[in-house]
Amino acid sequence: MRAGWGFDAHAFGGMPPTLLAGVTVDLERGVIATSDGDVVAHAVADALLGAAALGDLGDHFPSGDEKWREADSMEMLARIVRAVGEAGLSIHSLDLTVVAERVRVAPHREAIRKALARVLDLPVDRVSVKATTTDGLGFLGRDEGLAAVAVAVVDEV
Repeated sequence: MRAGWGFDAHAFGGMPPTLLAGVTVDLERGVIATSDGDVVAHAVADALLGAAALGDLGDHFPSGDEKWREADSMEMLARIVRAVGEAGLSIHSLDLTVVAERVRVAPHREAIRKALARVLDLPVDRVSVKATTTDGLGFLGRDEGLAAVAVAVVDEV
């Protein structure tokens, strides 16, 4: 088995809505990003890429390439899932933490878990979604943005 760690953060300020795993969690605010700015999809993709030793998200989807402007991050994640499979690996499980001061994950947790399980082709009970705040510390604590951290476990087929 192999494990990979992924992280992503975006500042608020873009066009609404804010998405987590393709699920709308804030209708009034958006994030500044090249793609749709889904920090969950980005962190999970980087965790998978790390576990498979396939580089990072920027290698596969360069932010300077206009082709990825406003791209659907869950579709980007699906492409990474396919690349992991082509590398002879299967996804075993995922653990995810969203870090945000005001965005509430709890009301959307099951929808996020189901969306991730669907793209990762996993049973929902192998997808963990948690949330925390920084208790007012830093840019996340000042509610200037949000972040996600993911750990993915993969196994050789």
